[in-house]
Amino acid sequence: MPAFDLPLDQLERHRPPLDEPADFDTFWRATLAGADHPEPLLDVRPVDNGLSLVDSWDVTFRGFAQDPVRAWYTRPAHTDEPLPAVVEFAGYGRGRGLPHSRLTWANAGYAHLLMDNRGQGDQYGDGGATPDPHAAAPGGPGPAVRGLPDPHTYHYRRLITDAVRAVAALRALPAVDARRVAAVGNSQGGGVALAVAGLVPDLAATLVTAPLLCGIRRALDLTDAGPYGEIAAYLAVHRGAETAARRTLSYVEGISFARRARCPAHFGVGLRDTVCPPSGAYAAYHRYGELTGHDPDREIHAYPFNGHEGGEASHVRRQLAWLRRVVDAVAA
Repeated sequence: MPAFDLPLDQLERHRPPLDEPADFDTFWRATLAGADHPEPLLDVRPVDNGLSLVDSWDVTFRGFAQDPVRAWYTRPAHTDEPLPAVVEFAGYGRGRGLPHSRLTWANAGYAHLLMDNRGQGDQYGDGGATPDPHAAAPGGPGPAVRGLPDPHTYHYRRLITDAVRAVAALRALPAVDARRVAAVGNSQGGGVALAVAGLVPDLAATLVTAPLLCGIRRALDLTDAGPYGEIAAYLAVHRGAETAARRTLSYVEGISFARRARCPAHFGVGLRDTVCPPSGAYAAYHRYGELTGHDPDREIHAYPFNGHEGGEASHVRRQLAWLRRVVDAVAA
């Protein structure tokens, strides 16, 4: 697939008009207040991951509406010292998989929490273990359209709330340096990590690759791939629902979360990405932190001949070096 979005010189100054409701902050304050709890953890159990160099635990924490949300917690074996930590959010249609599935961050010396996606896990990977008890709201069967007619019933309101509570859960685990917690994700996980950066003011960093939910209005006009295609298919049947759907989507727009973020940020994008068009990532990058009164450190890396896979392991190498510098600076 050739490049189909804006050319790079335009992406590097892309700042589209905002699609942000006036009550965006009120909506999210009320949502998060309803999920707050002084004891975020419900259960923590060690599991045999079959590995010698990392230890794993099966974690259950309180998410949206106090619903139980599952996660894998993994850290280097044979150490009890407080470690910098990463909370990772999985891509669309994935669950948390198996405890040995994602080992990069633990092997790099971080405590690592991989959150399960409620009501997902059936499309890719090795499944999930967190149901979504609120999934009966009007809308289509896929996560991107569950509850779409109303922002209060929308799937991503619940998933983003779970993600914010995952940070609290990670900080409540033993031997975690609460000052040095980063949010990480690719695709849907990237969009969720960006939302967490906008909603949790004291994160140490966020690392966002090919983020979903950024520049949603433009993405719906550009592509029928992936989750955006599911939304378009829903609106093709429900022809009078566009206004309500666009209103709902404005409450989960990644650009709006980016404007409120304070922590350093690392972005990655493939310029031939037809699943999450690169203009969305660039728009979030350019507006990142603009409402905070300062200019957070941030960088973006483009891969001109890559699509949704982006820079893959080459980009992860950049992420590892960058995050180490950031967490070392916090510790200094």
